[in-house]
Amino acid sequence: MIDDLEYNTEREHLIIPEYGRHMQKMINYATSRETKEERNKLAKAIISIMGNLQPHLRDVADFQHKLWDQLFIMSDFKLDADSPFPKPTRELLEERPEPLDYPQNHPKYRFYGNNIKTMIDVAKTWEEGEMKEALTYTIANHMKKCFLNWNKDTVEDSVIIDHIFELSDGALNLKGKHEDLTDSAILLKSSGKKSSGGTKKKGGKKNKNYRKRY
Repeated sequence: MIDDLEYNTEREHLIIPEYGRHMQKMINYATSRETKEERNKLAKAIISIMGNLQPHLRDVADFQHKLWDQLFIMSDFKLDADSPFPKPTRELLEERPEPLDYPQNHPKYRFYGNNIKTMIDVAKTWEEGEMKEALTYTIANHMKKCFLNWNKDTVEDSVIIDHIFELSDGALNLKGKHEDLTDSAILLKSSGKKSSGGTKKKGGKKNKNYRKRY
């Protein structure tokens, strides 16, 4: 009785395992039929069963096209049957995609990340006014938070203000403004880190200069 056991490692390789071995055997049987009329009839029946096994594909626009492509792929491109769609080829399936161009960005201050430069470029296009100033402060506070991710101690607001002025080619200028950036302790607390200055005592005064922006 043990001699009759059959292990999956000894069985035929499944091209698309999600459909199971019985579906693979049905496709192999349809491929082996001699008349094209019989192959076409079996192919349509198999497509119907495949659709029932993959109901989530019914929301896909090219649902039937996808099933027919999978049918020919599972037959190892040997099934000679009529399809309402262009038949896939082995060369097309094995063709490697074109390599994507990796963005060659070399920011001067890498600890801010590339997204900061994108945000600054957008802010530069805004008209002067309260909204642009609010956006500038938001970007500056985010820069300060990014800076503190690498330097867990602290950073002066003047450093961040000089950096945003430099990265924006002078278009975003917070120099001489009366409003301070968010306190370092608050930014470190929001990121789950503590400053080297120790734990803040209960009942301590909050930063009076901190005001929630847009």
